Amino acid sequence: MAAPPPLVSRRIHAERLVLLGWSRAILLQLSHPLMAAAMAAHSSFRGGPMAAANRLRHTVGAMLDLTFGDEAEHARALAGIRSIHNRVNGLLESAVGPFPKGTPYSANDPDLLLWVHVTLLESVALAHDAFVGPLEPAERDAYCDEAAPTAISLGARPEDVPRTWPALVDRMAAVRASGALFVGSDAKAVADAVLSPPLSAAIWPVAWLNRQFTIATLPDDIRRQYGFEQQPGSAARLYRATRFVRGVRRLTPRAIAQWGRSRGAPRT
Repeated sequence: MAAPPPLVSRRIHAERLVLLGWSRAILLQLSHPLMAAAMAAHSSFRGGPMAAANRLRHTVGAMLDLTFGDEAEHARALAGIRSIHNRVNGLLESAVGPFPKGTPYSANDPDLLLWVHVTLLESVALAHDAFVGPLEPAERDAYCDEAAPTAISLGARPEDVPRTWPALVDRMAAVRASGALFVGSDAKAVADAVLSPPLSAAIWPVAWLNRQFTIATLPDDIRRQYGFEQQPGSAARLYRATRFVRGVRRLTPRAIAQWGRSRGAPRT
């Protein structure tokens, strides 16, 4: 059995609340037109409740296997992700931003893999800060360093993968400055499904918090491209909500607040 992954990533990924960062990561990923086309054509985001539940279950399972699994579970998770990536490719059906009609896209594109990687790391760390507690600079650096091998295993170029938080921030800034990001119709359609998933009315407090946190923490230029507006008083309401959730988390037993796999429970 392989040695357990380093401490920081295990501690962050143990928390169920960090899932509240995933929607932000997805919307940032969608702001790249090639990612948006891939998700619109090949994902189940706009499927029904069962599709949404299965997608979430598989995605969480892969995260837990990569973080807490033994060597065989880790390898199977990587193989499963690669299998999905191998099926995701195509051509832009119309021009979007700087990309002309017919531009090819592939989930194995090293640049797109890196964009997914950095947006997810940044968003999960922000969610941990907001809903669990702030990470120290050294912890952020360790999180980046610990996550790097997975990105490289999936096809990102080793020299491009950030190993520190400042390097991650620089990479995000470089992509935004490159002119590659443009929120088109595919991005808006999938984003609407992400922020208003099936049965969201049944879990409206969580859905509201997820939507408000996602919109508030997007970069201003990306938020404007999506057409999201910050309503008067929304920042104050979100601040009160995040303080409340952090307080509840401090009083919540690990058996409820954290995934069973983080405590050694068997894979289900």
